[in-house]
Amino acid sequence: MTTATTVIRGGTLLEPAGLRARPADILIEGDTIREIGAPGLRAPEGTRQIDARDRLLIPGLINAHTHSHGALARGIVPDAIPLEILLGYAGAVNGNRTLEDKRLSAQISAIELVRKGCTACFDMFTEFPAPTVEGVHAVARAYQQVGVRAVVAPMMADLTLWQALPGLLASLPDAVRRQVEGLRASPGQASATTCRDILKAWPIDRSEVAPGIGPTIPLHCSDGFLGACRDLAREFDVPLQMHLAESRGQAVLGIEKYGTSLTAHLDALGVVGPRFSGAHGVWLEDDDVRRLAGAGASIAHNPMSNLRLGSGVARVRAMLAAGLRVGLGTDSASSSDTQNMFEAMRLCAYLSRVQTFDYREWITAGEAFTLATEGSARVLGMDRIGRLLPGFKADVVFLDLSRTGWVPLNDALLQLVNTESGAAVDSVMVGGRLVLERGRLLTVDEAKIRAEAERTAERLRAVNAESYASARALAEHVGAFCLRVTGHEGRK
Repeated sequence: MTTATTVIRGGTLLEPAGLRARPADILIEGDTIREIGAPGLRAPEGTRQIDARDRLLIPGLINAHTHSHGALARGIVPDAIPLEILLGYAGAVNGNRTLEDKRLSAQISAIELVRKGCTACFDMFTEFPAPTVEGVHAVARAYQQVGVRAVVAPMMADLTLWQALPGLLASLPDAVRRQVEGLRASPGQASATTCRDILKAWPIDRSEVAPGIGPTIPLHCSDGFLGACRDLAREFDVPLQMHLAESRGQAVLGIEKYGTSLTAHLDALGVVGPRFSGAHGVWLEDDDVRRLAGAGASIAHNPMSNLRLGSGVARVRAMLAAGLRVGLGTDSASSSDTQNMFEAMRLCAYLSRVQTFDYREWITAGEAFTLATEGSARVLGMDRIGRLLPGFKADVVFLDLSRTGWVPLNDALLQLVNTESGAAVDSVMVGGRLVLERGRLLTVDEAKIRAEAERTAERLRAVNAESYASARALAEHVGAFCLRVTGHEGRK
């Protein structure tokens, strides 16, 4: 059987070497780039032609950390709350979801990714109260249906918020403590057993959608459960991602609970290694950065949710200087409000400039772009994506150069990172197949999905209203505790 060939003609290619734009044609064989050459590149007879005149061609952006369950909860999370209060809303925003709801949320998230030029992601998807084989596989199929590559890692914990934070229960008024002290998370062994079943029966080609493991936060996972997750990642050779040192509260309470940093504790348990990525890493100490780099681990930097939740600004330059692998992510649509990797790139570069006056230490546009492509590909553990080179998968984004922000075209890289919002995304190809063509999604019925989402959101708001009210009532107690442990109590 002859492999189909496609040639993209007349485009302007953002070169990997030097990150400069030049006219080029791209010859694709099956799902892989075979050759890149000057305009007029020879192609076999019968090759499909794609007109890319007035289009900038870039590799698909790659989201190193998101949560597709957040798509149905967009706009639900209250304004001006830190991470620990957000965690108290988990049941309110994720509870009472059907299998169809879980699939739908992943489809919505994947559609947004495509429309913002993103062709792959690491999804820490949660099911409340515990992962299921059917749920995780449904999410994986949702990505496949839309046409987005993904690592789908069930996000899990075996301790509740009230058990996880040392001193939180004791800080509560008696009536409030009685209300929450009996709450329990799903047992860790049960979740680990389910994950084994998920991994053993994985239904999709792993080059398209792959499985992972997602124990959520070190404080929220017992050591025994973390050990079980570590063993599963090793046995099935899958990536493991956790939220690591995301907030100051996590960092302070980690030392209180373990007598050492969160990173050092995970390292002692054997969790840290080449398969491991830590999401956020805002409050990593120098020793943590060296430890992660030495183990071949990665960090997924999420500047938007770090700002939304007031977690701080990660020290990306220090990570890169230490040789730590870094990718770029958005976090969920409920905690950062968008899946826009263009915005993530811009903030990654700009936030480095409020950390130091030494402009030599700032993250450049080229570095931000590399983090959002090659860097994130390493977090996913997927090779041959993130670059437009022969031998790499044909994941290509076509940007319309006639759109505002590209006229005049002086420096494609600077305008890509500093100007582009995603509005110029015209077409998107994943593995040689057009998923978005001239603004039209080709893989799923977007209008039908939108209508389903509106109906589902209305139902979930009603059925979770009581849980939401309870979370809102408890928020002030969690907030007061966190201010106290981080030394901000009484400050104005």
